[in-house]
Amino acid sequence: MQSEPYNVLENGAAGRLPEKLVLFTHVGGEAEGTASVQDMLVPFAFEEVLCRDVGAGKVPPVLHLWSHPGGVALGLRDSRLPRAAEAMQALEQQGIRTAVRHSGGAAVPLDAGVINVSLLLPKPAGKLDFHDDFRLLASVITEAVAAGHPQAAAQIRAEEVTGSYCPGDFDLAIGGRKFCGIAQRRQSSAYFVHAFVIVSGSGFERGESIRRFYKDAADGDEALDYPRVRPETIAALAELGGPDSAAEFIAGIRQALVGRGTLLQPEKELLQETGYSLRYSDPQVLEAACILRERYAR
Repeated sequence: MQSEPYNVLENGAAGRLPEKLVLFTHVGGEAEGTASVQDMLVPFAFEEVLCRDVGAGKVPPVLHLWSHPGGVALGLRDSRLPRAAEAMQALEQQGIRTAVRHSGGAAVPLDAGVINVSLLLPKPAGKLDFHDDFRLLASVITEAVAAGHPQAAAQIRAEEVTGSYCPGDFDLAIGGRKFCGIAQRRQSSAYFVHAFVIVSGSGFERGESIRRFYKDAADGDEALDYPRVRPETIAALAELGGPDSAAEFIAGIRQALVGRGTLLQPEKELLQETGYSLRYSDPQVLEAACILRERYAR
């Protein structure tokens, strides 16, 4: 079922967050360990393990904020294009890491100017409507923009942006230019809703890199099913009158959660209270990354 486009602020604060979220951050200098940071699959594996622990009741609901220094996360269908392996190798030779992710969608570039926002939540009783979760995260992100840039936030719409990379019903855009995409993954007892938010840098340049990837991976076969990316449909929040740095956007996220009455508990406090700890470099995370790589290998 397709969602109707809507203005996010005018639609009101969607959904309810838990009273407390544990905050895990891996942004810029907060990221740990060179090898684990460079591996594109480690952040996804970290969330896979963490989500499992949320479902088991080992840790409360979580907010995970992270970035990657430079890479492209592909969808499974992208990896099956006839010359995908060669196109991925070309990116690797430019120093751009590649991986096939498990949360659905299509190719997206990740770098220091893209902040990933993930909510990891236990499954409630009864039916789970993913549209509600998408609206919740869209609302939180829009409120984060509104914290310092209310005029930009007032223009944010949730709608599929034709010509963008990884297009979907819950693209977030200003003036028809996409700055955010939202996806979801479910486990047996928990699930996570994940958004990539283009905060700074050039949206056009990111779009052009993905356009070139598809051109090379499809080997010129126009009959194949893949996103026809038009780089001009992509923009960073900084280019759209919004926050112009990761720090400012993350501060906006914090303010949005305070406004919703949600307490953010640092992971260090959780460790002191319960003894629970999870790091990118933990063996169970690295093992999960290996499993993801084998399962979704091109």
